[in-house]
Amino acid sequence: MALLFWISVAGVAYVFVGYPALLVIWAHLKPRPVNSDRQSDPQSALRDPHYGVSIVIAARNEGRRLAARIENLLGLDYPAGRRQIIVVSDGSTDDTLDVLARYRGFVDVVAVPPGGKALALNAGVARARFDIVVFADARQVFAPNALRELVAPFADRSVGAVTGELLLDAESPCRRTGRDRRAIERRMGARETGSDRREEERRRRLRSTIADGVGLYWKYEKQLRRLESSVASTLGATGAIYAIRRALYRPLPADTILDDVLTPMRVVLAGHRVVFNERARAFDRAAGDADAEARRKIRTLAGNYQILALEPRLLLPWRNPVWLQYLSHKLGRLAVPYAMLAIFFASLVLTGVSGTIVSVYGAALSAQVLLYLLAGAGAVLELVARRDDAPAEASASPVRVRTGHARREIA
Repeated sequence: MALLFWISVAGVAYVFVGYPALLVIWAHLKPRPVNSDRQSDPQSALRDPHYGVSIVIAARNEGRRLAARIENLLGLDYPAGRRQIIVVSDGSTDDTLDVLARYRGFVDVVAVPPGGKALALNAGVARARFDIVVFADARQVFAPNALRELVAPFADRSVGAVTGELLLDAESPCRRTGRDRRAIERRMGARETGSDRREEERRRRLRSTIADGVGLYWKYEKQLRRLESSVASTLGATGAIYAIRRALYRPLPADTILDDVLTPMRVVLAGHRVVFNERARAFDRAAGDADAEARRKIRTLAGNYQILALEPRLLLPWRNPVWLQYLSHKLGRLAVPYAMLAIFFASLVLTGVSGTIVSVYGAALSAQVLLYLLAGAGAVLELVARRDDAPAEASASPVRVRTGHARREIA
């Protein structure tokens, strides 16, 4: 039982501390920079006909967001003649196609029956005219120079895909302050009483706490991507902003959960690098509640298990060029919950055998119990806050404002 305890502790410590430390040493001793004589001058890359880009967005019922998103893409600092925007409507039943109709001549519209994001992406890539395909979502926005920075590493022929950096509101320099939000509300004509403002501030503080926690974890993840990219390849991409050589794209199965991991890993298995360029930036908001973040985590875990089933070659060190990184980062994360359970039960048994809580095993047991109690308390507090919010929302002002189309409904 003691052996199980120490092996589990060592495994968890390696995944979250040892592996990042190994990458730091590796990147210092044997870095693998992107070999591009155009890196210092992205403008020169734009004169190369191979650097035309086709931007693919899969959208289902995104009518309220698409106009702003398309305006963002049209306003990017990139030659219009080398930029194609493709929006795939995945069986939308709202006004998505009506919104897209206003951009006829600027956007290639592909309407497909509802089949999921993976099939929509396949349809979008099939329509692409250029050799570099950029994947984006309807929700986020790109920085003005995002495309320039995203395509620059492709001057290195070993690079098969490039992922940009997603900045969440908790870490973004353009995060809105309370004063900004109130000014926007006034311009929109929203009416608030003093109690409404206090309730909204309370809910905002709760969302901010969750967003800050997500933002901290996301910073840790991005640092791992930087290090993995500097020694070989990162093990996935940010679905909101990444690019791939069209020739390396393989159609996705219809039930694909994590297209932004499966596609990059297939690029790696094909013998190319997937690199991270933090200068190619997109902006988004962090999850506003714990349920949304929990759903994202469950989806990520399920997607990683699915990728193992779809690409078992990833488990073979002679087929997977980044086998050590994949074992340490992806498979290690999948093993951590089981290791934590093993630590808990082993420490429980060993504390009972020793007959004293003043021991390494007793300390480990106490720390875990405290951690789980704090997590439970946090969940209860959010549940109470959500229950309190329900009556407030039910008795809210009859004025309802929908952004996106500047439409107002007054009861």
